[in-house]
Amino acid sequence: MLSSYLTLAAVLFCIGLYGVLTKRNAIVVLLCIELMLNAVNLNLVAFSKYGVNASLAGQFFSLFTITVAAAEAAIGIAVLIVLYRNRATVNVDEFDELRR
Repeated sequence: MLSSYLTLAAVLFCIGLYGVLTKRNAIVVLLCIELMLNAVNLNLVAFSKYGVNASLAGQFFSLFTITVAAAEAAIGIAVLIVLYRNRATVNVDEFDELRR
């Protein structure tokens, strides 16, 4: 039963990683990062339930990760709104202000 959770989490993580590495839209990149974090949460909860010493520690770490992901999403969207106002695009390739 644990292997099915781990396989699902690996597939979700790989889909998210593919999206982060190949997509140009910044909003899609943020969504793929969230998908990767959800794969990590699935691993934490699965190991918490089916691990050698079953405890609630994995679920607590998962809640902490969800909190961090929510903060990351809020800050990421705020940064994207500012960049969109300055550049009028959400294309990741055109965000090169730090290079100057």
